[in-house]
Amino acid sequence: MPAVTAASHAWGTYHWARSSNPISLQVVDNVTATWDGHLDAARGDWNQSSVLDLVEAAGAGTNGKTCKAINGKVNVCNGLYGNTGWLGVAQIWVRGSHITRATARVNDTYFNTPAYNTDEWRQYVMCQEIGHDFGLDHQDEDFDNQNLGTCMDYTSLPGTNQHPNQHDYEQLAQIYAHLDAGASGASTPAGNGQRDPRAPAAWGRAVDDDLYVADVGGGMRVITFVIWVR
Repeated sequence: MPAVTAASHAWGTYHWARSSNPISLQVVDNVTATWDGHLDAARGDWNQSSVLDLVEAAGAGTNGKTCKAINGKVNVCNGLYGNTGWLGVAQIWVRGSHITRATARVNDTYFNTPAYNTDEWRQYVMCQEIGHDFGLDHQDEDFDNQNLGTCMDYTSLPGTNQHPNQHDYEQLAQIYAHLDAGASGASTPAGNGQRDPRAPAAWGRAVDDDLYVADVGGGMRVITFVIWVR
């Protein structure tokens, strides 16, 4: 049986602004066919939250290194990012505590190797990176203890950590319990703070082993969450 946790795992106070729940967010599909099913499954899983209404949006076929953040949307991409040391990166653009746009990237340089070229690893990382884009942190950051049955749990064996669990949905309900005056992303300049995802040097200062913050001007910050290769 998976272990049970009840600790808060909000990613700071970050959330998408909205005037009613559920918030409607477009999840842009800029992944290749190998990843399409994993993205669809992750979007469907997170869409079970009572505060999220996730709408699939077709990408422009510009997956990989041109995965630019789009105002008011979550852009999801895969690509051969090189020997960066990371499997996945989630980035959010925030003004104050409001997320204005977000990206999730998965690195095919590692997913094309025997160690990670499995459906379990692909689903686990895709689910976790998208979860970060809604304001969730990890439930647990020990790779070698018992799985919690959620993709927001670090693990070396992702077989039972493929999807969100009830605690993830409860945490999202807490994060989005209050309402805001406006929608996210409306006043963010389109080119403000695009960050090269390939190396930590582009991510700003390290707050933790897997968390980076960059000030990009105009009261905007880019927050980067990383899942490293073991």
